[in-house]
This record gives sequence, C-alpha cells and structure tokens, in this order.
Amino acid sequence: MNKVSLVRFLLPLGFQLALICAIPAPAIYTQITGTKAILQTISVDPYGFLRGYSQTLRYDISRLDTVESLSGWETVVRQTGTGQFPPNGITLYVILQAPNLDRPVSPPRPWQPIAVRHQPPVNLGQNQVAIKGELNNSSVTYGLERYYFPESQRQKMNQAISNLQQNNTQERSFVVEIKVDEKGNAVPISLWLGDKNYRF
Repeated sequence: MNKVSLVRFLLPLGFQLALICAIPAPAIYTQITGTKAILQTISVDPYGFLRGYSQTLRYDISRLDTVESLSGWETVVRQTGTGQFPPNGITLYVILQAPNLDRPVSPPRPWQPIAVRHQPPVNLGQNQVAIKGELNNSSVTYGLERYYFPESQRQKMNQAISNLQQNNTQERSFVVEIKVDEKGNAVPISLWLGDKNYRF
C-alpha cells in the first residue's frame, strides 16, 4: 500500500473514530467531574416498570406544580417572554439542596428543590447543584428519563418496586443517584430501591 492509499484509508477511519468517541464524551465528562445528587422519583406502576429493556421515570422536579412553587418562577416566566403559559420549550435551571444529615443513610435522602432560574446560576451555596431542564407539555425533562437495564436485573427490580409499594415506602425509598456538572448537565449513576442499589 503506497503512502497516498494509506492516507485515504486512515483519514476516513480517523474521522469515524472521532465521531464515535465524541458522542459519549459529554456524559463521560459529567460522570468524572460532576457533583453527586439524589432525585426523588414519582410513583410508578410496578407491573409496567420493566416490561421492555428500558423504562421511563419521572421525578418530583418533573412536575410543573413543583417547579412553579419555587423561588424565581415568576422571573423565569417574565424573562422568557413567550406569551404563553406554561412557557413551553424553554430551558431552566432547578437548584437542589442536599439534606442536612450527620451521617450517610441508606437509601440516600433526596435533595430538595429550593429555587429555579432562567439562566445558569452562579455562586451556588455549599451542597447545592443546578440541574438543567426543558419545560415541555406541562412537565420538565432533564435527559434522565430513559433507562436501560440488564435482563438479569429486571425481575428483581420489579419485585422490589412491588414490595416498596405494598409497604407504602416507595416515596422514601425509590430514588435515583445522578451526577451534575457545572453547566447543569446530568447523567444517571444508580437507582435505589429500598436498601438495594442498582448501577446503570
């Protein structure tokens, strides 16, 4: 193979390799540099939770009424200037505060939403993160809604969810651990069902 042919072969190969590496790069960066936080999930149907290979979850901060009640909501609506309510298609940042605990507990306690902003907040307090979301169809999405689980875990997880609901403990025990970077991007790390932790 001559030099010209080698370049023609390596150039497209290098381009394809760069594309493949670039797709997961932001998520890897967030996972390495991000701050750990815990999100409270909304109740799910245990019989429909893991019928397929993926599941859609929602969170307490996904609900419009939760976000509307936060400090700064009026400013978000005013600054977006969309003229509609809810102001669909806008980016917002929900500030979460870590619970004040003397020691770690299992499962971990969810972080509480304390404010919302229309721009990335600066000078966050200690044990705070700002997670970026998009308001659409009367709910907020964070890019954390779709999960894929190994086949080997699905049956155990379905049973754990069913047990939590029968004992009326799901709201305290069904939480998702995430990492959030300085720009508000978040990636899922693990799911807690009671004292059992399932890594993604």
